[in-house]
Amino acid sequence: LDAVQSGAENNIAVGASALSSVTTGDDNTAVGNFSLASTTGSQNTGVGQQALRFNTSGQYNTAQGYRALFSNTTASNNTVVGYQAAYSNTTGFANVALGESALKANTTASYNVALGHQTLFSHTGSGINTAVGALAGYTTTSGGSNTFIGTQAGYLNTTASNNTAVGELCKHHG
Repeated sequence: LDAVQSGAENNIAVGASALSSVTTGDDNTAVGNFSLASTTGSQNTGVGQQALRFNTSGQYNTAQGYRALFSNTTASNNTVVGYQAAYSNTTGFANVALGESALKANTTASYNVALGHQTLFSHTGSGINTAVGALAGYTTTSGGSNTFIGTQAGYLNTTASNNTAVGELCKHHG
């Protein structure tokens, strides 16, 4: 809370440089070194070292885990849990990522759900994808409106959209 001004209220910071730039944001909770260190946004929760580290004006985000939502800047309404979950997200909003490195490469895509170890790991582009299961949709980069359910379901999909793959190792090529 190094930069707290009179306009910032009801913030909680635990850890070196946690919430260190908050000047106007309210109702933030940061637990961990450099958690929410760049934010001026409100109603964010970052738990874990460098969780939401570069969030500036994004609001209503919840990140739990080491470097979860690390690169987030202005995106809002994201919920991520896991080591480096949604690590590269900057402006993608309303994403849900649960699992180590789930949705890790995503930068701008929105409305994605990634549940499992490294699900939608390589995804950077289109939104509205759902992947459930370890490595589901792992190589998808820009495909949108896909549903992958099962371990490695849709693993080889890269750019294809509007696909459904259900079952372990069920793969679609893009």
